[in-house]
Amino acid sequence: MRLAIALRDLPARDGVGASRVVIPPGQWACVMDFLVARFPHISAEDWQQRLAQGLVLGDEGQPLQADTPTIDGGWLYYYRAVESETAIPFRHQVLYRDAHLLVVDKPHFLPVIPSGKYLQHTLLLRLKQSLDVPDLVPIHRIDRDTAGLVLFSLQAASRDAYSALFRERRVEKTYEAIAPFDAALAMPQRRESRIRVGAHFMQQAEVPGPVNAITDIDVLEVCGPWARYRLRPLSGQRHQLRVHMLALGLPILNDGMYPQLTPEGSSDTSKPLQLLAKSLVFEDPLSGRRMAFESQLRLLPLPAV
Repeated sequence: MRLAIALRDLPARDGVGASRVVIPPGQWACVMDFLVARFPHISAEDWQQRLAQGLVLGDEGQPLQADTPTIDGGWLYYYRAVESETAIPFRHQVLYRDAHLLVVDKPHFLPVIPSGKYLQHTLLLRLKQSLDVPDLVPIHRIDRDTAGLVLFSLQAASRDAYSALFRERRVEKTYEAIAPFDAALAMPQRRESRIRVGAHFMQQAEVPGPVNAITDIDVLEVCGPWARYRLRPLSGQRHQLRVHMLALGLPILNDGMYPQLTPEGSSDTSKPLQLLAKSLVFEDPLSGRRMAFESQLRLLPLPAV
């Protein structure tokens, strides 16, 4: 495979870094043919405009033309664009900052990073623009639907030391959730299962096989048919908490994905998922100090749900 320029060496545009895709062996005579085939949801007219604006680059960072011949194994770099991006009115709050680490309270509905139909209205882009930190990178992520704590790295030199905390399960993560109460279920309990992609690619599901997802679950308070739960994930599978609560017959309040996937674009911002990344505790890999952070956000009060 040909050597390519590193993504980090390409400048960000409006806070958004470049994406890249390798050109596999094929019958594409030119760049335009490949782009239209590789990204069928994007029109040729859209690609033509991006090419004219210098937003599609070759593997040495050079702007490409629509009729530039493709090279098998070469890289194309491109800058994403989202037409008519939906504005997200909810605001984040910076809770802590030092030379290496940034801790932020993320509101419901705001994605952490650009994806799908969200580009500028993401936590990462907002922070880059408001703090003027172009090298900001999230150390971990939480779902767009989930509110609460997210950690970011401010320096490339120390980034791996903090990322290793999550890779090696050295962070104590605690969530809160509101879900139905079932007096017949013994609490506290540990849910252990195997989670993989479900029937729909956007959903996860428990499947037979070796355990890869573990969650400690306990009840904090009860009010009639509802309860506030403390969830402590001991692993990091996608949608793990939502899947484990559903498997217990306790779907989290206002979950638009479990048990039933709601149509795209039908989310109701007046009914946020009642799941909150409440606290993070770890030993700082540089100073050795115990670091403990708690979200200032709150879920609904139980009598009101």
